[in-house]
Amino acid sequence: MTSKLFATLAIVTALSACSSDGGFDLSKYTAVDSNASVKTRLRACLISEANTKFQNGTLFANGVTATADELTNTCIQKLALQSAGISSESQSMASTIIQNLQNYGTAQ
Repeated sequence: MTSKLFATLAIVTALSACSSDGGFDLSKYTAVDSNASVKTRLRACLISEANTKFQNGTLFANGVTATADELTNTCIQKLALQSAGISSESQSMASTIIQNLQNYGTAQ
C-alpha cells in the first residue's frame, strides 16, 4: 500500500506543478459524489489533501512515509465520519461548543 501512496504523492506533485500555471485542473480528480466507490473517494481525498499540503509548502516536510501515513489517516477518518453521517459541519459545531465552554470557564 505504501508504494501506491508514494505513486499518488508523485502524481499529485506533478499535477500540482501543472496546475500552478493554470494549465491543469485537479477538480476532476478530487470531485466525487457520494455514490462513488470507497477507493475512488479515498483517492480523491488523498489527492486533495496532498495538494493542500503541496500548496502550503508542507508536503515534503516530514518525509514521504510519514506524510503518506498522515494523509492516509486523515482521509480514513474523513471517510469514516462521512459514512457515519457526520459532516465537517458537525465537527465545526463541536469545535464551537468546546471553544465556547473553554471561554466560559476562563471568564469565571
